[in-house]
Amino acid sequence: MAPRRPAELYRAPFPLYTVRLHPRRPLAITAGGGGAAKTGIRNGVHFLQLEQIGGQLSASLLHSHDTETRATMSMALAGDIIAAGQDASCHILRFSLQAPEAPGGSAGRNGSGEKGPRKRRGPSPAGQSDTQRQPSEVTVESLHSVRTDFSPDALQKAVRFNADGSLLVTGGADGFLRLWEFPSMKKTLEFKAHDGEIEDIALSPDNKVVTAGRDFQCCVWQQDQLVTGLRWNENLPGIPDKAYRYQACRFGAVEDNAGALRLYTVQVPHKRERRPPPCYLTKWDGKSFLPLLTRPCGTEVISCLSVSDSGTFLGLGTVTGSVAIHIAFSLQRLYYVKEAHGIVVTDVAFIPESQRGRELLAGNEAALLSVAVDSRCKLHLLPSRRSLPVWLLLLLCAGLIVATILLLQLAFPGFL
Repeated sequence: MAPRRPAELYRAPFPLYTVRLHPRRPLAITAGGGGAAKTGIRNGVHFLQLEQIGGQLSASLLHSHDTETRATMSMALAGDIIAAGQDASCHILRFSLQAPEAPGGSAGRNGSGEKGPRKRRGPSPAGQSDTQRQPSEVTVESLHSVRTDFSPDALQKAVRFNADGSLLVTGGADGFLRLWEFPSMKKTLEFKAHDGEIEDIALSPDNKVVTAGRDFQCCVWQQDQLVTGLRWNENLPGIPDKAYRYQACRFGAVEDNAGALRLYTVQVPHKRERRPPPCYLTKWDGKSFLPLLTRPCGTEVISCLSVSDSGTFLGLGTVTGSVAIHIAFSLQRLYYVKEAHGIVVTDVAFIPESQRGRELLAGNEAALLSVAVDSRCKLHLLPSRRSLPVWLLLLLCAGLIVATILLLQLAFPGFL
């Protein structure tokens, strides 16, 4: 049976390009805008509080941070710090949440920072909030702004924090990888990683950097030294080297194996054809960088990739608006909604698997948020896969055998 149409969790007044979820708070941060063009479309970063209301996940707008003429195209989150890629620069923001004022105090603020009623998106409440939490107030402070791309059509396309938040890595249209100390934002390294745009960046726990470029290369770097170049098709001789390019890369944990690490990459056709060839997902050993498994993932061109906290699931968005969830172990598809959005899906992110995140899941095995140029943030739920305990299966088998013997005895007296 096909999954239900995904719920619209939130609708912004501008195109959305990126979404991140706070690991410890029920908070989603999404951003985008219309850019510098004088079209009347604003630019901003929106902070959404997530909560269960009437048995359904809902999002309410806590705060809208105006980014003036700059649309946020890429974003990384480290605690309460946001690294936002806006045009040719990376803007570092720090946000904080304050407890709400007591009744009788000043009214809450609306999405523009002005006094007024709080805006809510999502299902209408059928009763009081399950968690009974009062919404917090958000304040945002700008800390730094550094230029991260110097090409003629400058654009920062990817940004990542390392595990402890001490390092920031950026990449963009000029093909240069730049490493920055954090929080000082002192540039420590800069080198040409690709001939052309860097599409995506992934950081391993030991600070190895993986870059996916439009030059058909996916490279692993230790500082500015090339560790290896990935070759996803080396065991697929029927696929030429320049028929596909790398679109996305992400590291992921391995469920029930704390010491293991996996790298996942997406390969998309370099040229569009009348009969579109499939895109591919590849799983790599995260330490040796040897390919472990490659599977096709449909003919819709993949636009974005996310990995769940436990490394169990992969989330995919496509340029035609579809959203899918695959299981990481086998790369098989578990969930798919065709054209969940009316246009390209720009980012996907899983609800964290922390204690607060499990409260938001409400019994579902996973929840994925998707955003798109259609200004919508949608919710994709993966219901828990019911399985029977081994002892119950054995008991059922034993009962079936006994029942079969009794039936044979009744049908053929003297059978035993």
